[in-house]
Amino acid sequence: MYWLLVLIAGLLEVIWASALKHADSLIDWIGIFLLIAVSFLMLIRSYKKIPMAAAYTVFVGIGTVGTYVTGVILGEPFSIGQIFFLALLLSGILGMKVFTKENKTRSEH
Repeated sequence: MYWLLVLIAGLLEVIWASALKHADSLIDWIGIFLLIAVSFLMLIRSYKKIPMAAAYTVFVGIGTVGTYVTGVILGEPFSIGQIFFLALLLSGILGMKVFTKENKTRSEH
């Protein structure tokens, strides 16, 4: 459940980060602000069961990989070197997810 919050928060980050390039009206900026707020609230909620460092690493990784892929799909240039290092980053993110255990009890900190 809590990893799902991180996943959705990361996907929302891809949307708002990609939308920044195209925002040119007050409505666009309000929508982006709302997406940022919702994504961070979901991330913060995940900290109740997932260690902060792991959740944030996965969140940022999803945002980084997703925004990069979105940019390439939308016509931005890419290189084999970038793809290699993106894959390296992705392996680290997956490692953080695989080797992080959720807290069994709710943290009150």
